[in-house]
Amino acid sequence: MANQEKLPWDLTEEILSCVPPESLVRFRTVSKQWNALLSDKTFIKKHKTKMTYRFILATKSKIYSVSVNPKIEVHDLTLDIPALEPHELPRRLMDCDGLLLCDMGKRGVVSNPWLRQTRWVEHEGNHSSFEFCGIGYDDDNGYKTLGTHRTELDPTKTFWKTLDFSSDAWKEQRGVMKSSTSSTTEDAVIAFYSTTGVSLNGTWYRVASYNETKYSYFIVNFDFTKETFNQLCDLPCEDNKHEDALVLRVFIGDRFSLLKQSHLTKKIQIWVTKNKIHKRGGRDVEWMNFMEVSIPNLPDLVQPSYFINDKRLVVCSCDKDGQAWIYVVENNNLISKTKIDLVADFWPSHCSFIPSLVSVPGVKREEPE
Repeated sequence: MANQEKLPWDLTEEILSCVPPESLVRFRTVSKQWNALLSDKTFIKKHKTKMTYRFILATKSKIYSVSVNPKIEVHDLTLDIPALEPHELPRRLMDCDGLLLCDMGKRGVVSNPWLRQTRWVEHEGNHSSFEFCGIGYDDDNGYKTLGTHRTELDPTKTFWKTLDFSSDAWKEQRGVMKSSTSSTTEDAVIAFYSTTGVSLNGTWYRVASYNETKYSYFIVNFDFTKETFNQLCDLPCEDNKHEDALVLRVFIGDRFSLLKQSHLTKKIQIWVTKNKIHKRGGRDVEWMNFMEVSIPNLPDLVQPSYFINDKRLVVCSCDKDGQAWIYVVENNNLISKTKIDLVADFWPSHCSFIPSLVSVPGVKREEPE
């Protein structure tokens, strides 16, 4: 066809930034220019800001994507994962900038479901208690994962290890936790809350408490650059009980949100931080009350995951039988309650997730000829 007019490159880039990752993957082979764009860090960051949250659910046989916009859509994700051993089940899911870490017990799987990239992560040693806790990166954008284990000689003591993806080398972490608000934490015993942590700008965060003040919670982070634990700030909620749900998530890119559901009253409260989170800026963290939900007959949220879409709260949780449900709440009203029938297995692991074009470290991308 003669005299074809080409779109300006800026307009082409803007259009591509709105295309879902699963479609963009096929565009890498269009030209070297397109392939370079889809690998550009600035474009990847811009593309992520235009993607919407969904849930990832993992069972012993499949991984699903569940989107809510506003109709609930469930998709079976195809991943290139070799056959699992009989004892290997997804125990927990963790995300970092579009990468998904699935703790399988003796080993873990790092994947980008939309790029169909996967990588096994094997931990060294024969520690049956080993757990993958999180994934992040250092100041040089070198991805690492964090894990923990105990030993038979001292089952009360927790040992931490990091894996550098670039070298496949594990490193024992023996540092103490440091506090931004107190100088007396080095000898204190830290107990982590049961829910998994969250990664923000490469740093791993998790809710914790001191054993002697069991229900006074705060946020601890692990800095993958300095390889140290630090106490960031206190949580805004008080009068916490062991059975309460407490979930920390990323909010609007570089802030935190916190969900609490009282086990006694079923009331849900959401707080968000006022400003951007800095990994060493605990004194500057200010929480704001964002939402309160008091709905009759609302069930207990069991290890819930959630995201906030404007003023709407979307929660994934399992009922007492282990069946996954999606709850949508707005203006203190339960808009919808949907059972995910396509997820046949009970008690799936799940997390909220934003798709991205970030490649799994160490996995080669397809290059155009």
